Amino acid sequence: MYLGGVSDDLPDLASELVVLAARLTRAVRREVDHPAGVRALSLLDEHGPAGVTALAAADRCSQPTMTATLRTLREQGLVDRQPHPTDGRAHVVALTDSGRAELARIRQANAELVMARLADTRHSAEEVATAVDVLRDVLDLHPGRDRRDDHGHDQQEDTPA
Repeated sequence: MYLGGVSDDLPDLASELVVLAARLTRAVRREVDHPAGVRALSLLDEHGPAGVTALAAADRCSQPTMTATLRTLREQGLVDRQPHPTDGRAHVVALTDSGRAELARIRQANAELVMARLADTRHSAEEVATAVDVLRDVLDLHPGRDRRDDHGHDQQEDTPA
């Protein structure tokens, strides 16, 4: 593993990366109107169609809480139920085109807020690109790179998170 010029500062920097990423997320959520259920939309975008139990586990909430969230999102036309691809008795929940559009709208609002904050700093687009690359590497989120799904099956990631 390459850590280019590893120093004794790396543990502190790694901790700071997690703390600051979380603070940025909270700051954006305080300033940008995120409707209820946006986390479920984001999880569906990240993982693809999934069952209620899997979504609840991914969000670390109860199954009844996730069921209520998905019911609201379905009433708004942002998600829909589909037959499970391998189990004819079960269903999965998937984003609709409207759900994808709503998530894109929210992400654009997030980006505008961050761009406004960046405008007040000395950081270049290249530095921001480096920060994004670091986060992708830590999260192992590279479009087109082979990866394994939650069941250990090989999967090709074809869309950015």
